[in-house]
Amino acid sequence: EEMRLERRISAVYKDIPGGQLLGPTYDYTHRLLDFTLLANGETPQLSVSDAEQDASPHVFSLLANQGLAKAEEDTGSTPDDITRTPPVYPCSRSSRLQQLMRGDEGYLLALAYSTQRGYGRNHPFAAEIRSGYIDIEIVPEELGFAVNIGELLMTECEMVNGFVAPENEDPHLTRGYGLVYGLSERKAMAMALVDRALQAPDYGEHIAGPAQDEEFVLAHADNVEAAGFVSHLKLPHYVDFQAELELLKRLQRERANV
Repeated sequence: EEMRLERRISAVYKDIPGGQLLGPTYDYTHRLLDFTLLANGETPQLSVSDAEQDASPHVFSLLANQGLAKAEEDTGSTPDDITRTPPVYPCSRSSRLQQLMRGDEGYLLALAYSTQRGYGRNHPFAAEIRSGYIDIEIVPEELGFAVNIGELLMTECEMVNGFVAPENEDPHLTRGYGLVYGLSERKAMAMALVDRALQAPDYGEHIAGPAQDEEFVLAHADNVEAAGFVSHLKLPHYVDFQAELELLKRLQRERANV
């Protein structure tokens, strides 16, 4: 909620606290080239507002306050750090979100698309997508208080998904969460869809698609590792291939002698 917003939209409510902010986008405009601007050398001036940003609580908190969704609770536990401890499966939610955030956009997009086509229980609505700058703070040991060292441009997405009706709880909506660096709404949305798909075991849902298989999804999301492993096939494999040929020829000789 402390993000300095550049863009904020919701596909579930028209009027939200703090308002919707379209920001820099082509989503709602005609994509036509005006060549007269190029010929005349004119550059349209963008209007800038000096108004302070209104409080912008997350849309999902509105649903939670009405009892339609479960509020996220901070347990106080230390999140896993996948840069220090290799992930194991099944993994924690913090580890899962870190791996999805580092994952390849095209890979996540394909998995997210598969959930929308029926390979995984998913009926999503974009509760909120917001982009903006967040402060980065550290607490030096010699000072003992937080120091702002800069800011990062990030995009956050919360998806409202189909409701569940557990035996010991009231029926409620579920959510998927996405958070990525820069202005990358498509990856944030894809991450949120895949995050919800990977929650299938938590809700006792049948695993019906690849996007719901945690180890399959997370073990293949790292595009650096994937690119390296595929590209290494260009290197010489002379000994390996000769071993394959020798085995094949031996099998053919044995078959000919039968």
